[in-house]
Amino acid sequence: MSLFIKICGITSVETAEVAIAAGADALGFVFARSPRELSPTRASEIASTVPSNVEKVAVFRSPQPGDVDRVLERFDADTVQADLQSLVGFKARPILPVVRDSSEVVPNRQRILFEGAQSGVGSQANWSIAADLANRHSLVLAGGLHVGNVRSAIELVRPFGVDVSSGVELRRGIKDVGLINGFIGEVRRIEKETVTT
Repeated sequence: MSLFIKICGITSVETAEVAIAAGADALGFVFARSPRELSPTRASEIASTVPSNVEKVAVFRSPQPGDVDRVLERFDADTVQADLQSLVGFKARPILPVVRDSSEVVPNRQRILFEGAQSGVGSQANWSIAADLANRHSLVLAGGLHVGNVRSAIELVRPFGVDVSSGVELRRGIKDVGLINGFIGEVRRIEKETVTT
């Protein structure tokens, strides 16, 4: 089992480099009100150091019409992430729609990000709902993950991947090298154990 790992809330070249070196598959750049919010120009500067095999995700919440297009004029994201309703009809880039409960309907087998009630504050998602959705979608699990609970989350949900932001921070918006390495290292250990058992 190979798990997709996204480190969200990247705000510096240094943090991006640490995440990439540790084995992250994707980096999230936030364009919503948050301690991690970036301008499109600053995100583009950081992303210029990111290799092409690492996915660059433009992260929104519920953007207003035109917000995403304005960001993409400056920041060449590979993927756009936002709440599901905000991405209806969006065709400019591949999407990663955010789903927060089981009542939101998305086409089967589409990649989705399952999140807690509120993004970016360490609010744990409902893993039981996530496990059900993971049977029908390539589900990236987010919301309250950290090195201490990611094993339990993976064992219960069986997701396509995991996404972490606050769980690798010293305080909101400030990523920690040790926590990033620890989180990614734990996920990769779980992968190896799954393959060998």
